[in-house]
Amino acid sequence: MFAASDAVDTDFTAKLVDICPDGPSINLCEGIVRARHRRGADRVDPIEPGEVVEYHIDLQPTANVFRARHRIGIEISSSNFPAFDRNLNTGDPIASAHTPVVARQRVHHGGAASSRLMLSVRTTGSSQTH
Repeated sequence: MFAASDAVDTDFTAKLVDICPDGPSINLCEGIVRARHRRGADRVDPIEPGEVVEYHIDLQPTANVFRARHRIGIEISSSNFPAFDRNLNTGDPIASAHTPVVARQRVHHGGAASSRLMLSVRTTGSSQTH
């Protein structure tokens, strides 16, 4: 995913969902990336506010049969509390941060910075990535 934030740190979360023909979405799996740890949990790398950055969000393994007229969806957010710890968007240590900052996010979906969802699809007897 390519995105920009006006904060020095933030989270991006993703949920893979099965969208039913009558409207409801069923959550299949989810994942998160903390911007300052986007290059590894052992590295602290603040983001430059406004800079377009590429993020990889690994979703939990799952399996699903999509029935006729169902659609595959992805929901992107900047928070999924209480499933994941909160991020106050300040760059301060998570355990001691106490004053939140509102972060404005922009997900890019065109041109050279085109966000995408990659799925491994298993059909009868084979596995392919789409």
